[in-house]
Amino acid sequence: MDGTVLVADDDRTIRTVLTQALTRAGCRVHATGSMQTLMKWVEEGRGDVVISDVVMPDGNGLEALPRILKLRPDLPVIVISAQNTIMTAIQAAEADAFDYLPKPFDLPELMKRTARALERKRVRSSEPDQPQVRTGRDVDDLPLVGHSAAMQELYRLVARVLNVDLPVLITGESGVGKSLIARALHDFSDRGSAPFIIASPDDLSHTDAVQTLLARARDGVILFDGIQDLDDASQGRLARVLDAVAENNTRVLSISQGELGSAAADGRFRSDLYYRLAGIVIPVPPLRDRIEDIVGLAEHFLGRAAQDGLAKRHLPDNAAAVLRAYPWPGNVRELENLVSRLAVTGIDEVISPEEVETALGGTGVQSVNAPSGAGAVGQDIADARLADTIAQHLQRYFDLHGGALPPTGLYQRILREMELPLIEIALDATGGNQARCADLLGINRNTLRKKITELGIEVTRRRQLM
Repeated sequence: MDGTVLVADDDRTIRTVLTQALTRAGCRVHATGSMQTLMKWVEEGRGDVVISDVVMPDGNGLEALPRILKLRPDLPVIVISAQNTIMTAIQAAEADAFDYLPKPFDLPELMKRTARALERKRVRSSEPDQPQVRTGRDVDDLPLVGHSAAMQELYRLVARVLNVDLPVLITGESGVGKSLIARALHDFSDRGSAPFIIASPDDLSHTDAVQTLLARARDGVILFDGIQDLDDASQGRLARVLDAVAENNTRVLSISQGELGSAAADGRFRSDLYYRLAGIVIPVPPLRDRIEDIVGLAEHFLGRAAQDGLAKRHLPDNAAAVLRAYPWPGNVRELENLVSRLAVTGIDEVISPEEVETALGGTGVQSVNAPSGAGAVGQDIADARLADTIAQHLQRYFDLHGGALPPTGLYQRILREMELPLIEIALDATGGNQARCADLLGINRNTLRKKITELGIEVTRRRQLM
């Protein structure tokens, strides 16, 4: 890489790591913990790429983006942020950031994107209008909660296609939150104040149903829910009418439970309709593929229940472990229903593991309370089950991409998603004793400390282990 990179982050460790990595790659680096200093460098014409945090002691990286781009329209800005929500990704996209990465970020991935920014400096024919960054939208009613790699990838994809007029097909299992993604694509887009019409297969059963719905959705968004359940006649009517959607200025979103691409390939769904609907495919991951998000979602639902007037309840680590061990066939919707029951029926402020197990019906939580000292045969069975489960999850992940390959960097993403719960559970089992945990995992103590920092794991020392 060749060029000058301006790094702005109030974390000294991040500045040091990025300075060393970029310098080794051949770049010149100016690093600061001050937004004012960064803006001074930009005004002076320094730098070919900016890497900036969002929350700084003297400013906000997202709020500074419009000014940076007005001063230097051809200057790529990569935003990094610990505020890993869908709104951060949307705001970064709306402010015309070159790219966005959540913290903790993967250093090789950030280096790759910096190289791409240096190679493709943007050229604008005229000074752009100042981008408007949304800061006041309330997303409390959208439980798009999650800091996992899978959710961050989803957030970035949603942000990129927010105001693209191509049709979007949202796929995934029942209960993963497909309708929430559709709602976000309407509410946070330029069509947010226009109509949002939802059409079920029953709504499309009449001859003129599609034309009527499109007329109602004019200039807005129409969502075809349960598209996989359309009969042949409805599929034909929809395929014919969709050719005229552009004239109606209506954006088309669709929701499919299961892999619609496979159904089209097998002749179970009209291929011409599939290609009209699947301009962009957004696969929503199942909850079991983002285990690290389970506790955050549960706490989100508990907080919402408290706002609705129910008792405020707390989820301790041992109860959270029961939630993480459950396979969640009903995904986020099942978790929300479970938490609602716990909020309504509980008496104590602290939720006990036994209470969670009872609410789950005792299914799929045996591993949490499995006795120690199981023999080699039992260990082999447990390992086999783990391998089978991982294989199933990976196969589903590939299937959700409809025959296309997943985004690059899969190896590191999968390892990271496995590392986080493994280290968290091992730390919990050893009472937060890092020496004992490192010995349990069979890794060096310094390696464990590095992983704890990289993964953002909070370590609580509960008791001294002998």
